Amino acid sequence: MIWIILLLVVVAVVAYRYRVPLLAKILGQPQSRIERRLERRKD
Repeated sequence: MIWIILLLVVVAVVAYRYRVPLLAKILGQPQSRIERRLERRKD
């Protein structure tokens, strides 16, 4: 059970770290556009 939780945490950290390339690949949009969208949300 602890391994499942640990695996989920690791996957979540990796997905957050590489969110721009992952979103670009999933959405089929350029990475620069995704980066601009994410920066706009912080404000």
